[in-house]
Amino acid sequence: MKLSITSNANKMSMQIKKHGQEVSGSIRKALSITAQSGINIIQERTSKGMGYKDGKFKPYTEQYAAYRVKKGRGTLPNLEFERQMMSSITSRADSEKAVIFFRGAENSRKAAMNEKKRPFFGFSRQEERKLSKIFFRAVK
Repeated sequence: MKLSITSNANKMSMQIKKHGQEVSGSIRKALSITAQSGINIIQERTSKGMGYKDGKFKPYTEQYAAYRVKKGRGTLPNLEFERQMMSSITSRADSEKAVIFFRGAENSRKAAMNEKKRPFFGFSRQEERKLSKIFFRAVK
């Protein structure tokens, strides 16, 4: 998943040319901070049973809800049965971009399946604006 942040590219480009490595390192750090904030947003929102597109997640089927109760879990759709998938979200950043992803093939597979039914791995426009503010505060 890529996080796109709108900016004045010409102004940023001039700053990079002027200050070189110093600004490049600052951008990498800001992207890293922004990506971690993005992970926090996804995890907090998902734990409340909310997606980034349509608000609340669709309810679990009756059979799966009964299975969750039998296993001592709640019936709120929060994608946290074993808590492994959501805790495996991580990020990587360089001076050009930050990427948020899942560690491990199994967790990536689970996330892809969940994303089809209950979109959670992304950001609303409001969340994108919040992340943009975090980025620009961190880059200074």
